[in-house]
Amino acid sequence: MTDQKPQATPDNENPTFGMDATDMSTEQMESYGKRTLRFSIIGIAVALLVVAGILFYLHSRGYEETDDAQVDAHLAPIASRVDGSVRAVYVEDNTYVKAGEPLVELDAADSQVALQRAQAKFDQAANQQQAQNPNVSVTLVNNATNVSTQTFEVENARAALASAGHDADNAAAILSQSEANHTRAQADYQRYKVLYDKREVSRADYDNYAAIAAAQAAAVEGYRAALAAARKTIDQRKAQLAEQESKLSQNQRIAPRLLAIQQSNNLSQTANAEALRADLAQAQLNLQYVHITAPVSGYTIQRSVEVGSRISAGQQLLMIAQTDDLWVTANFKETQLARMRVGQPVSIHVDALKRTFSGTVESMPTITGSRSSVLPPQNATGNYVKVVQRLPMRIRFNKGQQGLEQLRPGMSVEPTVHLN
Repeated sequence: MTDQKPQATPDNENPTFGMDATDMSTEQMESYGKRTLRFSIIGIAVALLVVAGILFYLHSRGYEETDDAQVDAHLAPIASRVDGSVRAVYVEDNTYVKAGEPLVELDAADSQVALQRAQAKFDQAANQQQAQNPNVSVTLVNNATNVSTQTFEVENARAALASAGHDADNAAAILSQSEANHTRAQADYQRYKVLYDKREVSRADYDNYAAIAAAQAAAVEGYRAALAAARKTIDQRKAQLAEQESKLSQNQRIAPRLLAIQQSNNLSQTANAEALRADLAQAQLNLQYVHITAPVSGYTIQRSVEVGSRISAGQQLLMIAQTDDLWVTANFKETQLARMRVGQPVSIHVDALKRTFSGTVESMPTITGSRSSVLPPQNATGNYVKVVQRLPMRIRFNKGQQGLEQLRPGMSVEPTVHLN
């Protein structure tokens, strides 16, 4: 019978199976210890990875971050308010200026001439207004005088008409008396004529009564003419009264219109003077506008003006970036905004400075970046594909931090919003 050698135990089998620990060789004990240690290390590593993953997941739920963010600032465009030639430029690009410091100066000759012309026109209008002011009072006095005078003329015309009426009545009475005398004289004449024909009276008596009869007849005709003249005078006095009453009515009617015309002229002169006063004030401002100063503090950028160039009103000359009032515009995905609120703390890492600043969420976005673009997408014109939108959020740097003066608009930053 042939002796058989024991077979080797595979590595993946338990070497202690079917034998006691005391039966294990030294090599088997060492191999078992190494495998146990390896399994223990792997198990611990897996447990650590699981714990780290859980901790990372829990930690990641406490903040939101993005790398689509930059520093922003107010950019003040500097433009000329008047036309003119550039006389001097006091700044270059990237020059720090304080509010009120001179930037550009224009030639003031044209503005000075315009100011003198405006002053002359205003002085002329002011003198005309001053001369026009008394006309209202003068018109009031003239109107009152004309009405009073015309009223007096009407009263005189009425008195003249009454007098003419009395003269006519007197002429009629005298005519009646004269006609009575004429009738008696004619009767006497006829009687004496009969007597004279009979030779009972003298020729002298007959001639006397004939003369008296003729005189009375002439007197009647004369008084009749006087009565007719008196009646014609009445008609004249009536016409004169009507004329004077018409003049009085006309004066009373046009007096308010004359006053209104003078008042209108006065208001027109006043308005003209005020308009020229405004032109004068504008000319004075234009003379000041030749000195272009910085409205805010900051750094000058995009200078395009040169000495000697001719510029127009409204033409942009340069811009000022206000670096003393900076903020961050962070474009977060819409899926990141659910737990963000105004006032939450933010850590802002600035790539250029390799520093982290603290800030605060100042305002939440009101519109997506795609909708506020010049040419927003029109999803209704083609196949719609849902895309996660980004919305701009404003984050304000906390005051009093060192290094804020080194920040510049446009710098890339990575803000981390701490959710609470």
